[in-house]
Amino acid sequence: MQSDPEEQVMTNSNFHRRWKSEFLSVVMLFGVAPLEAREPQSFDIVIANGRIIDGTGSPWYSGDIGIRDGKIAVIGNLSATPRARTIDARGKVVAPGFIDMLGQSEYTILVDPRLPSKIFQGITTEITGEGESIAPLNDAILRADQEQYDHYHIQADWRTVREYFSRLEKQRIGINIASYLGATRVRRMVLGDSDVQPTPTQLEQMQEFVRQAMRDGAVGVSTALEYAPAPYAKTEELIALAAEASKFGGIYATHMRNEGTGILPAIDEALRIGREAHIPVEIWHLKVGGKPSWGHMPEVVAKINAARAQGLDVTADTYAYPAWFNDLSAFIPAWAHDGGSAKLVERLKDPAMRERIRKDMLTPSDQWDNEWQEIPGPEAVLIGVVHNPELHSLQGKTLAEIAKIWNKDPMNALFDLLIQDHALTSVAVFGMSEPDVRLHSSNPGSPSITTLPALRPMASSDRNILIHALTARSLASFASTFAKNTSSPSKTPYENSPPCPPSACA
Repeated sequence: MQSDPEEQVMTNSNFHRRWKSEFLSVVMLFGVAPLEAREPQSFDIVIANGRIIDGTGSPWYSGDIGIRDGKIAVIGNLSATPRARTIDARGKVVAPGFIDMLGQSEYTILVDPRLPSKIFQGITTEITGEGESIAPLNDAILRADQEQYDHYHIQADWRTVREYFSRLEKQRIGINIASYLGATRVRRMVLGDSDVQPTPTQLEQMQEFVRQAMRDGAVGVSTALEYAPAPYAKTEELIALAAEASKFGGIYATHMRNEGTGILPAIDEALRIGREAHIPVEIWHLKVGGKPSWGHMPEVVAKINAARAQGLDVTADTYAYPAWFNDLSAFIPAWAHDGGSAKLVERLKDPAMRERIRKDMLTPSDQWDNEWQEIPGPEAVLIGVVHNPELHSLQGKTLAEIAKIWNKDPMNALFDLLIQDHALTSVAVFGMSEPDVRLHSSNPGSPSITTLPALRPMASSDRNILIHALTARSLASFASTFAKNTSSPSKTPYENSPPCPPSACA
């Protein structure tokens, strides 16, 4: 039975206390180097007496770990070896740092480079850039998104992926960061936020942005096809962009066009892009969202496994909890976003447009990912982040609670909240079923657990709490759970590929 979202929120504090006691028994290793058979010299640190889970899926074993210059030098019995410091890990697990296959810390890392909300979970590597990557950047996008930069008090002094990475290197960072180039960002650079199709010349400009970003260090091309202006892109456009990333050893990663009743055709599109662009595919946070789709995860997993059996390099990561986190504006159909957030707000203020939007949201359809049809009710929408300071009191409340406070029906409350917050509100939506989550989390084809944005300190702390909860429910062994979050996602096609073809780098 699906638990009530309010009950889930109310139990978070108890859950966190239980997690804290469990997490303190795990020591995460932040640097890994080739092991040496013998090392008579002293170490900077020795982690002694720990239960070592090495991330390969092998069972734990006892041992000491010698660290020198920030790297693991030796694993073995180091009881007689000199060291500057000893960390006694008796009764604790020592493991590699987790790899977050889709975090969204590209902005917050500029606010607090240490990223404590990741470090405290043992996450030491994050992959970001979901469709709307932080670079490249032009003046038009900067003007359109200025309120977001102001929210974080960020001065955007970069224009390319390389310049963004240079800023990170200059300021220093607490974890490893890699980024995709977002196809949405490429589209906005050339076409803006409008529902238009590129000319051949414009498509070539978009492909050049891909080539440049790959030279700058992007790991591939990504899409977030639920969020405008991404839905305006046809499959052929995405194939053309992904094919350029493929030449550089990149990956195509996707938040698919539909994760509800239209998920199977959405998977078909992702697989087609992989085949025709000759590129590996990573499906982000795979889910069957919404009550009408609950129970269909076996079909989804079977489709992906069948593609793998046919030789297509496709993997999928997942949440380990029954909620997704996205923009509240995602509830609004794509046509209403044409022209950007300012145009969306104008339409929400127009009675005729507002009624058209309402009608679309109330009509079940496979043609767009209609989240209003997917949720159990407005109590399943939890307000996570607002940008308007006057709305801060609404953070942590459900849409049902806000509707009651404002004395409005829930849909009108949603519309008015978007107007007042300039369509920048972020929400957690409890729209998945626990059995579906468990099935994919325990599937060998699911390489890792993906997390949500670290928008505030400890904001994503539930993610790995639930990794351990899954383990406790015997859905996966402790060792294989660590492997899913360490060695499995590290085995990426670009790991052993050159940063770019010799002809492109020349």
